[in-house]
Amino acid sequence: MTVAVDLGTTHTGEPAELDLEELLSTRLLVQGNSGSGKSHLLRRLLEKSAGWVQQAIIDPEGDFVTLADRYGHVVVDANRTPNDLARIANRIRQHRASVVLTLEGLDADVQMQCAAAFLNGLFEADRSHWFPMLIAVDEAHLFAPAMAGEHSEEARRASLGAMTNLMCRGRKRGLAGVIATQRLAKLAKNVAAEASNFLMGRTFLDIDMQRAADLIGIDRRGAERFRDLETGNFIALGPALFRRPIPIRIGAVETAARSGRPTLMPLPDVSPDALADLVLTAPEPERSPERGSVRHSEMPPWQSVSACEPPRVETSELLSQVISSGPANDPGSPVDEDPRTPEERAEAVDRIFAEMLDDPDAAFRPVPVLYQEFLTHCRLKRLRGAETDMGAFRRRLSLARAGIAGDETDDEWADVVAVSAELPEEMQGVFMMLARAARDEAESPSDVMLAKAYGSHSPSRGRFLLSFMEDRGLIGVEKDFRGNRVVMIAATGWRTKLPEVTLDSIDEARARRAARMARKA
Repeated sequence: MTVAVDLGTTHTGEPAELDLEELLSTRLLVQGNSGSGKSHLLRRLLEKSAGWVQQAIIDPEGDFVTLADRYGHVVVDANRTPNDLARIANRIRQHRASVVLTLEGLDADVQMQCAAAFLNGLFEADRSHWFPMLIAVDEAHLFAPAMAGEHSEEARRASLGAMTNLMCRGRKRGLAGVIATQRLAKLAKNVAAEASNFLMGRTFLDIDMQRAADLIGIDRRGAERFRDLETGNFIALGPALFRRPIPIRIGAVETAARSGRPTLMPLPDVSPDALADLVLTAPEPERSPERGSVRHSEMPPWQSVSACEPPRVETSELLSQVISSGPANDPGSPVDEDPRTPEERAEAVDRIFAEMLDDPDAAFRPVPVLYQEFLTHCRLKRLRGAETDMGAFRRRLSLARAGIAGDETDDEWADVVAVSAELPEEMQGVFMMLARAARDEAESPSDVMLAKAYGSHSPSRGRFLLSFMEDRGLIGVEKDFRGNRVVMIAATGWRTKLPEVTLDSIDEARARRAARMARKA
């Protein structure tokens, strides 16, 4: 059966139609600078095809959640664990529910990892559930970047692999990718190359115009026309569209994005003194009991808060929505503030750290990766606030790696804590580890132990840390004739002790000396 999706009109006034069945086999790439009408085009395509095919929208800005009220899409908040997203994706394919995965408010790395987990869940569904499905990805260059940038390598590889699977291998699993990007130069070539249908909008950079012209088969002179396209106008080509490049204009849509095009509005009619008071003397924030967020009790009358923010839906509730293929349920009664005492919250954070550091590799994983894992555990336990910010996490992680409990209360230890504040957060735990050994008159930690407390495998990193602290006058380092190290804490005078001389230590020293002589020879 052939289903023609009405996108708008051609330059001659004829209907511009897209063959939906052909699109499922050949995929679609949309390109255009910001403000050219890409999201409007995607919305038109999704609205006109909603009754014919299952849909999933990867929405980085939360603009497409408005499809839920009119077309029954289930809104999936991506702020979940990877297992939750994979399980939801599997249920989506099983029950043929259309969804909007909203990534709004998440960091770029987390957005990439959430999108990868969700797409992989759709891709790995059981063969019996390989029903036809449109997968629309807005701002696809965020999830399939052409080159490594400011994102972590782990997140980039996961996201790029999922997008590559969608575009290269998704057809046999019933998945048809519809990807939109601001710049072709930002999009990975192996992802863009798998599309056979193209809708090219306004663009100004020569490199993007030339790539767009190459994709739709027009010469360099013809590429200049991309600069002249108006908002909502695209050049269409492909087996599901037209056999030669045809200009089309996208028609109207029935739903609206939460963030529309910017429009001018008059400035507030407020005196300069009153405006200065509003800006410089902000009211004290108070916590909203409905959402546990911070709000201001005094807000100028010309400001308003959008009421379209999608409610947070629990996984169990969301799965029940997917099974019924209906719109999202009401969020229910407001959530009260955390009833736990500060001591109970501190114990919960202690347990999270203990569980994370039980993994032997946790000592050497990058701090941003550990922080995202920490936030996931905190969300599952409903923890938020000062204990979960990045600065507190870095300091706590540094102490945990160094084996410092932080329960000392004597005055001298308070001096050590005050001195440690002069060091970078990731070094403070190493300094306290040395101070603990010196106070207990224990042997100085080895280079390997210092490096591990810092999060490194390299013993040379431990020696660098000692040199760094010694150069700043925080510690003194001495060695005996056998090369054993003694560390003195400048603020307290505490010193580590030399290792005891035993027969084993003498034999080890002789073996090391013989090895050095052999190397010199």
